[in-house]
Amino acid sequence: MSLSPVELEVLWNRLLSVANEQQTTLVRTAFSTIVRESLDLACGIFDTRGHMIGQSLTGTPGHINPMATGAIHLLNAYPPETLQPGDVLVTNDPWLTAGQVNDFTVLSPVFRGDRIVAYVSSCCHAPDIGGRVLSAEAHEVFEEGLQVPITKLFSAGAPNEELLRIIRANVRTPDETVGDLYAQASSNAVGGRSLLEMMDEFGLETIDPLADEIIARSERAMRDGIRRLPNGRYEHETWSDGFEEPLRIKVAVTVEDEDIHIDFAGSSPQSQRGINVVHNYTSGYASFAMKAAISPDVPHNEGAFRPVRITAPEGSILNCRRPAAVASRHLVGHFLPSAIFGALAQVIPDRVVAGSADPIWMSIWRATWPDTNRTSNLTLFMLGGMGARPSRDGLNTTGFPSGVGGVPTEVAETLAPIIQQRRCLRPDSGGAGKYRGGLGQEVCVSQRGDQPWSVSGMIDRTRFPAEGMAGGEAAMTGAFSRNQQPAPAKTVLWLEPNDEVTLQLPGGGGYGEPQQRSPHAILDDVVNGYITAESAAEIYGASVVYTGDDDDLVRLPEDYTIS
Repeated sequence: MSLSPVELEVLWNRLLSVANEQQTTLVRTAFSTIVRESLDLACGIFDTRGHMIGQSLTGTPGHINPMATGAIHLLNAYPPETLQPGDVLVTNDPWLTAGQVNDFTVLSPVFRGDRIVAYVSSCCHAPDIGGRVLSAEAHEVFEEGLQVPITKLFSAGAPNEELLRIIRANVRTPDETVGDLYAQASSNAVGGRSLLEMMDEFGLETIDPLADEIIARSERAMRDGIRRLPNGRYEHETWSDGFEEPLRIKVAVTVEDEDIHIDFAGSSPQSQRGINVVHNYTSGYASFAMKAAISPDVPHNEGAFRPVRITAPEGSILNCRRPAAVASRHLVGHFLPSAIFGALAQVIPDRVVAGSADPIWMSIWRATWPDTNRTSNLTLFMLGGMGARPSRDGLNTTGFPSGVGGVPTEVAETLAPIIQQRRCLRPDSGGAGKYRGGLGQEVCVSQRGDQPWSVSGMIDRTRFPAEGMAGGEAAMTGAFSRNQQPAPAKTVLWLEPNDEVTLQLPGGGGYGEPQQRSPHAILDDVVNGYITAESAAEIYGASVVYTGDDDDLVRLPEDYTIS
């Protein structure tokens, strides 16, 4: 298949529109806030060999990349000759796809007549999968919920009622969990239909040659980016709070001509608790970090993975053995981009960001509606600050590296009998620097009823702050408390009716020496409440004076200088 650059660009953009239509369908038909509001999902298009060609506009690296590498496992279990139109495959095996039993990967073959011409897939976090309330308390994966081996969710268009009954009987949110599975299958159907329409419009009998060209170009561009780096071995390490003791994440990035090897030897051994990471998830976030630093504009597909080899010792925290508990694997896996950026800062400091708040703070709230005595089970994502960039401040309350969004207060209070008494930015939580780190947020929660309730707070960075870069300062750590007293993290916290829970999320690290920050930027920070006047004086040597005049709310003395 010979394509001109113009034809290739048109077809590539059309493929992206197919994937985006698939995602839009998924979001609009999903039952859970996790998919509808937080976009904790991935959608992708695959050729007949199971190679990912393209993905939708958004999606977390922890879903996209493991789904991409996991598709091969589903196709090995169900080769093309065993499939028929209307079949839909499903699994939540942590070691085959996205690393925890809450994540379902759903894959559908796209038939043209009696021949498979492509596959479409999605991966989403289910609101509940049974077992323990989602936390890091489990010692084995068997405690964490229902495991679904690779099987058919639909067969020739008919739902697998036996499987769905089993799922319903094992989860706390049967309508939402099963509803999201139907949404995934429906979105795949829409993606497959649009792909066939595209093939008809452009007279394509197969998309494999198009896939080969797109994947090859991505691989070449990625290798070109790697060749611009000096050969060498670059190391860095960072730390996670862990469960019972801190965890070391050590990385060595070795550049050799047009190939990169990322090795996590020296990281902590696997834990007895549910913070372990499977190799597939480790590869997902490591490959994302490398692509973001080397070739961020290259189409993300199979070709972007090929130049990067990722290893971690078996039995380590980043390559755990079955049946390790893995429910809260994101609390460790989200640290990987910051660790890799720390290594790459030795050679490309102008293309990596300072340390970020990293793990999203996930909390599961269980409370009883006072009027119906019905128990709600609501999962909320909360976001800390992103690290500062080489040329601008970090983003406030932004899910980096996950890309997920927070749940609006109005939605949370509609779906569960909780009240967010306060939700605001945390002044001074971003690290100081020429460019300031992004701010975390503070959220204070109570309930409406008069019965006991609970929260499972899956949080990190309460002991080890996000690091600054190039002279920038570290950020503020996070805190988790009940009635203003420190509370244990990563476990289910049982609450009295009048208790109040406060989550103070960490910020991102600063970039560059604080003394290089613009006086106008410092002034803006104080005016906007991003830093306090006291911090401006202590960190930057700036004297900020409030005049009380609306036209001149804040001013700097005429002799203002940065010390």
